[in-house]
Amino acid sequence: MNTIRRLIYAEVLRAVGFVALAFLLLFFFFDFIDQLGELNASAAKGYTISYALLYVVLQIPSHLYELLPIVVLIGTIYVMARLAESSEYTILRTSGLGPLRALGTLLALGLGFVALTFMAGDYAAPAANRAAQALQARFLGDITTGRTGAWMKDRQDVRSFSVNVGALASDGAMSQIRIFELDDATSRPLATVKAARGRFDGDGAWTLFDVERHDYQQAGGGQPRVSIERLPEWRWPTAIGPDMVAAALLSPDRMQTISLFQYIRHLKNNGQSAQRYQIEFWRKVFYPLSCLVMMVLALPFAYLHFRSGNITGYVFLGVLVGISFFLLNNVFGFIGNLRNWEPWIAAAAPGIIYSLLSLGTFGWLVLRQ
Repeated sequence: MNTIRRLIYAEVLRAVGFVALAFLLLFFFFDFIDQLGELNASAAKGYTISYALLYVVLQIPSHLYELLPIVVLIGTIYVMARLAESSEYTILRTSGLGPLRALGTLLALGLGFVALTFMAGDYAAPAANRAAQALQARFLGDITTGRTGAWMKDRQDVRSFSVNVGALASDGAMSQIRIFELDDATSRPLATVKAARGRFDGDGAWTLFDVERHDYQQAGGGQPRVSIERLPEWRWPTAIGPDMVAAALLSPDRMQTISLFQYIRHLKNNGQSAQRYQIEFWRKVFYPLSCLVMMVLALPFAYLHFRSGNITGYVFLGVLVGISFFLLNNVFGFIGNLRNWEPWIAAAAPGIIYSLLSLGTFGWLVLRQ
């Protein structure tokens, strides 16, 4: 049995590695073509072809994370169909490789791909994305989310703060900062602060520069009074750290799982909606497990009875199945966010549906024949 296991593992790993390399080279080519436009537009800023190549290389971990489940599906389908076509799988079955043992063998290998996907998505991809964003901000402009920037909220004692950060530079410095201070009980505005720049201090505070502060006070007779103060530097204590600002400015699918969890907790503590981030959190939890689903989807191809045929057709069918899985995964995420579904259900439903379908196909092809 160990010999059979080593044979299957070697074939699957070789096929998956080849397919992954082909896809990554294809994405590398497309990303580099896309960067040629930025290269022409930002050549005067020092953005050379070496920096463009570095930026494209830094995108590889993200592409690997996104592609791994479908690459596992294509590679495994190719191996299973080829073994069936050459009747090698029939020989393996007569050597003691029963259906359930074959399923267990593939799932054991799938656990390795689950670990690889988790490492790529939770460590390699976020680190590479931060470096790529810093490189892009250095030459092409600060990190931002459109004209309005990112909005966050913080509560301190009886006051609440709505904070807007326009952009984040490559060195972690903030720009275009606005802070709205409100009375937590009455929601009455107490002050507004505008700052051209800001930085994070290590002791739970921001240091803001070129500050203009407007204080709204109640004068005699209940008449409001506004006092304006301009300061070259002002220190604001807050629990909002650099990871939270980056989380608000960057797409949640590029964050680490633990960073998403911390950001969700911060949003809930401040009475903000965290539905989108909760769905993305559970998607990041369940996404590596998609490799197991892909393994289960690929196994029935080993039990297709044909002696000669076109393996390309079966691989193409596997690609269509994989694409449909990822489309359904995205659709459930959007619908769950719009319909306010339970986040873990919206994230896990596609994997559960396809696992049941693949197990049903597996049972029909194997256990009932």
